[in-house]
Amino acid sequence: MKQHSLEDIRALYHQPIFQLIDQARSVHQHHWHDNEVQLCKLLSIKTGGCSEDCSYCAQSAHHEAHLPAGKLMGCSEILPLAQEAKESGATRFCMGAAWKGIREDDPRFPSILQTVREVRSLGIEVCVTLGSLSQGAADQLKEAGLTAYNHNIDTSPEFYPNIVSTHSFEDRLRTIKHIQNAGISVCCGGIIGMGESEDDRLRMLEELLKFEPLPESIPINCLIPIEGTPLEEQPPVDVFDLVRMVATTRILFPRAKVRLSAGRSEMSREGQALCFYAGANSIFYGDRLLTADNPGECEDQKLLKDLNLVPLAPVPETALA
Repeated sequence: MKQHSLEDIRALYHQPIFQLIDQARSVHQHHWHDNEVQLCKLLSIKTGGCSEDCSYCAQSAHHEAHLPAGKLMGCSEILPLAQEAKESGATRFCMGAAWKGIREDDPRFPSILQTVREVRSLGIEVCVTLGSLSQGAADQLKEAGLTAYNHNIDTSPEFYPNIVSTHSFEDRLRTIKHIQNAGISVCCGGIIGMGESEDDRLRMLEELLKFEPLPESIPINCLIPIEGTPLEEQPPVDVFDLVRMVATTRILFPRAKVRLSAGRSEMSREGQALCFYAGANSIFYGDRLLTADNPGECEDQKLLKDLNLVPLAPVPETALA
């Protein structure tokens, strides 16, 4: 596979925007059915009280976002919600827990494994984001039937210490290596709009290009400034910057799902349409992300219908085994 230097990525990103979008569209049409969008449902299964100090996150105990800490949800609470997600058209059910991470000897871990098995038995893809992960825990999640693990690198290695101090960029990479060693698909992307430079955004893509194998899906989040967090005063991301980021990601990662993630609630329909045209082919579906607002299901259904887009079909059961 061709290796792309930062200079290559800069040159790609800085093309005239219509030229960039046309190139991304061509790549997308070559590798994907251009009218299909993956619908993913996201559920916070353990909210608030996190010991990490990620500057963008309302769930950090270090900040004053006044989000109360909750307990880990049990399988009996989660399973009906996963069934509802499947019935609403989602083909991937994603579960997130606000904590530093988990090991195989954590007393909460058996409950998570049971939940993964039960959700997987519904015939839907299962993704979790549980923070740092030991190799033993990754192996057991794979055995339980986990489809994918989300662990974003957020930004460039250079800018990362400005965003988080309670763990390092290298800690993130270590967990990703454990996921890959276990044979679980990696869902990994970042957040734009945190005060980073343009080069920080492109360096993030450069780091993702080093993954072996490459990420199966890449979420592109726009920061949602939340009162009580250190980034509450950040200005919104310009939609054309987001489109450039989506298009560049599509060209560099032709076989990855490029997911429009946080921030869609603040985007116009036209802005979202341009992102789909530039290669985005996955969204979080439903009126709630982990703790932030998201467009409602009816709103998304109308947008997809108006754009002649259809939900991505479920992965065949044999491929999920």
